[in-house]
Amino acid sequence: MAHDSRAEQPPDRTGPCARWPAEQGETIRQIVERAGDKWGVLVIGTLENGPVRYTDLQRAIPGISQRMLTHTLRQLRRDGLVTRTAYPEVPPRVEYALTGLGATLLDAVTALIDWAGTHHDEITRNRARFDSDAAGR
Repeated sequence: MAHDSRAEQPPDRTGPCARWPAEQGETIRQIVERAGDKWGVLVIGTLENGPVRYTDLQRAIPGISQRMLTHTLRQLRRDGLVTRTAYPEVPPRVEYALTGLGATLLDAVTALIDWAGTHHDEITRNRARFDSDAAGR
C-alpha cells in the first residue's frame, strides 16, 4: 500500500496573505487592521501635507474624540508610521507627521477615502434599500 504524502501537508493557501510566510500572518493582520482602521486612515490622510498640531488634527477629523485621537496617534507611532515632536515653548506645541514608512501608505489611504467619497450616494441608497427590505421581513 503506497503512502500518500500529500495528505500530511497543509492545503495550499489562497487569498492576499498567501504570498507571505504563514508565520507572518498574525502580524500582517494586525498591520492591516491598524492601517485600515477608520481613524488611522483619516489621521494618515490628514498628515499628507506635513506636520499638524494635535488640535488641528482633531478639528480636521469629524467625529473623532480626544481619547480616540490620542489612542490612534499612539498606535501609529508604535508602528513607526507617525512621529510626535514636542517643542519647548509656552504654551507647549506638539506636532505629528508621517514618517517615510507612513508616507508609503498615502496612495492606498487616499484611494480608499476617494473611493468612499465617489460611491457615497450609491452606498447610502443601498443601505436604505437593504434596511427597508429587512424591516419588511
